[in-house]
Amino acid sequence: MNRLTQKLDKLRKENKKALVAYLVAGDPDMDSTLEIMHLFVKSGVDIIEVGVPFTDPIAEGPIIQRAHDRAIRKKVSLEDIFTLIEKFRSKDDETPLVLMGYLNSFIFYKNLIIENKNNSVDSILVVDIPGELKIKDYGIENENINTISLISPTTKVERIESIANNSSGFIYYVTLRGVTGSSNLNSEEIIKNIDTIKKYAKVPTLAGFGIKSEEDAKLLSKHSDGVIIGSSIVKMIEDNSKTKEFAKIGDYLVSMKKAIT
Repeated sequence: MNRLTQKLDKLRKENKKALVAYLVAGDPDMDSTLEIMHLFVKSGVDIIEVGVPFTDPIAEGPIIQRAHDRAIRKKVSLEDIFTLIEKFRSKDDETPLVLMGYLNSFIFYKNLIIENKNNSVDSILVVDIPGELKIKDYGIENENINTISLISPTTKVERIESIANNSSGFIYYVTLRGVTGSSNLNSEEIIKNIDTIKKYAKVPTLAGFGIKSEEDAKLLSKHSDGVIIGSSIVKMIEDNSKTKEFAKIGDYLVSMKKAIT
């Protein structure tokens, strides 16, 4: 049982909801990324999602796309990210880490994932593969790494059952019919779809995309097992990239944690 499974199991037993925070590795630079990851944990984040920079991040809205572009200009690779994670693990060996990215990146550096030195990475979310598949279907096999699957509002019920049975770690329910950072959460649709997923899921269901306010987080946490915050954080990183003053991110996450408690 890896860190992610242990953490989610512990939260379930304590009747608590998971707070997941996302950032793009290397935005604005690797030292800042490491600093912000530790800030996440200090602010109550349960799980960290590390975005792997990619040239064409099709699921992302303009905020996260810009972050990918900035990191790519700095030539941040998955190899660099594993080095970053090794530094993070020297001070924090408990917080689960999820790599979120696109298939080409993981295939190109598959040996790093297969080795997964010191079991530093707990899970991988590959945005551009069908939810019925896992990374081992692409020749990347490591029994200590979960494969997280995405389910969207447009996923048919028969596929939901198949994906739910296939997913490990947790199921990432996409709350919006759009890219990351979009608005206008349809609460009735979200509640209905999460309830359907839970009929089939053997793992927790977490909700992400479009969660910006405490009200959003509170609403979704009532029906899911946790919430994933991405674009709002990435925008704050962008806004403070020159000053490197990221304390506001910590304050924001503290408030989101309270909202789901």
